[in-house]
Amino acid sequence: MKVLLFGRNGQVGWELQRALMPLGEVVALGSADREPLNGNFDEPEALAATVRAVRPDVIVNAAAHTAVDRCESEPARAETLNGTAPGVLAREAAVLGAWVVHYSTDYVFDGSGDTPRDEDAPTAPLNVYGRTKLAGEEAIRASGCRHLILRTSWVYAARGGNFAKTMLRLAAERDRLTVIDDQVGAPTGAELIADATAHAVRSASQRPEVSGTYHLVAGGQTTWHGYACHVIERARAAGRPIKVAPEAIQPVPTSAFPTPALRPLNSRLDTRRFQRTFGLVLPPWRLGVDRMLAEILG
Repeated sequence: MKVLLFGRNGQVGWELQRALMPLGEVVALGSADREPLNGNFDEPEALAATVRAVRPDVIVNAAAHTAVDRCESEPARAETLNGTAPGVLAREAAVLGAWVVHYSTDYVFDGSGDTPRDEDAPTAPLNVYGRTKLAGEEAIRASGCRHLILRTSWVYAARGGNFAKTMLRLAAERDRLTVIDDQVGAPTGAELIADATAHAVRSASQRPEVSGTYHLVAGGQTTWHGYACHVIERARAAGRPIKVAPEAIQPVPTSAFPTPALRPLNSRLDTRRFQRTFGLVLPPWRLGVDRMLAEILG
């Protein structure tokens, strides 16, 4: 199996390079790659030429414009990266008979209610990021290629910056923290996403009928406030210098932190279809976070 991976330097892309290697040859590209193969999503037709040159069995797209607030001021670029480019990849995949694996987001929903959404729930994005990610999904489906569209949310990794590292830094500096407590989701590790993807790709290569859209997040749910409290208390127990007291981590509503892009309050995703189809169990979010913290805290 030959796999063409885009977005190799992102959180998920970095882990995918490791997870996909047992499947066969992996050609991994980032946005800075231009020659001889182009991985820049600002140039969709150059991506098409890359696909034709590599002739992969599977295209895995971990590239996107994920700066949610910046998408509000860069709607045209967000549309190119999140909508047009994935559609071009899917078009070329359809010609080759290749699979496309594409990552989408809970932001395609409006975040209302308090129950997990399944894959067939009505979409209604609140912001440019969500609208352009939905456009990418629709372009892939319309192409007729075999595909796995994997919607995820609250993604983190030990590599690079993340919410947990920010909370640990602030907890060591401040006597008081305020953290949003009315957004609900499941922190999901890039490592889990990559490993689950590799398993799904191997299964899909033998079962074309599994082509479709799936939700892929860790088990359970929490708020950003609950996530922060868990991270800080784990660090305190590990002997890290923590200045903020547990009772000084104050819950606040989303309205306390206005942002250019509206955020969905309900990011819960129902993963039963993914688990049932691919025979996997998605572990509770705390397990992955604790593993990341063990790496961060040493």
